[in-house]
Amino acid sequence: MKKVLIADDEESGRILIKEYLKNFPELVLLTEVNNGVDAITEINRFKPDLVFLDIQMPGKTGFEVLGHLEEIPQIIFSTAYDQYALQAFEVHAVDYLLKPYTKERFAKAIERLESGKNDVATLAQSVIMDKEEYPQRVLVQQNKKLVTISVADIIWIEAYGDYSKIHIENATFVSNYGISGLEEKLNPASFLRVHRSSIINLEKVHELHKYGKAYDVTMINGDVVRVSRGYMDAIKKIMF
Repeated sequence: MKKVLIADDEESGRILIKEYLKNFPELVLLTEVNNGVDAITEINRFKPDLVFLDIQMPGKTGFEVLGHLEEIPQIIFSTAYDQYALQAFEVHAVDYLLKPYTKERFAKAIERLESGKNDVATLAQSVIMDKEEYPQRVLVQQNKKLVTISVADIIWIEAYGDYSKIHIENATFVSNYGISGLEEKLNPASFLRVHRSSIINLEKVHELHKYGKAYDVTMINGDVVRVSRGYMDAIKKIMF
């Protein structure tokens, strides 16, 4: 059994969480609050195991609440703002529910709670990638930091084991998403899979070379990407 507290200034948000909690009898709701000041008081009083925490609340933000707690419980953020996702996972949040979310998405957060897994880069990236049909930015590794880059700046993407290398002008970054996961999220009007290990941005193509029955694509940064036989028809249809 886990003791639960809800801190959300929107009544509709608290009602939704309570409704979804009905499917998890092992999670017992102790109380709910609608502002950051009361959240600090009640969390320190009840010592819950799990808190569903909004970020933008009267009195104190969700992050400010965490700074005033005697003990830090497990945290699942529930918010309408995606820009705090990386910060949320850096304070070891279990998950980041982006409103509005479904019962199925809530269940995934509970699964994550039980598994104890907390991969900062993967979780933060999933928030960014899931918000829009075709996201405008992606999260990548830069030295020891995680930064976002614009999708429009991507020249081509290269498979890198379970990860991907994203090439932009004069730089290469590593994404925690595999190449197939990125392919599903990127706009097919701009990005084309030309090899099992390569995706190109059609707007960044400089030249297309034919060698017998094979093709190579030269990108604007000078990189040459091979088009495999299985993808020939797709690139012919778009380029000619």
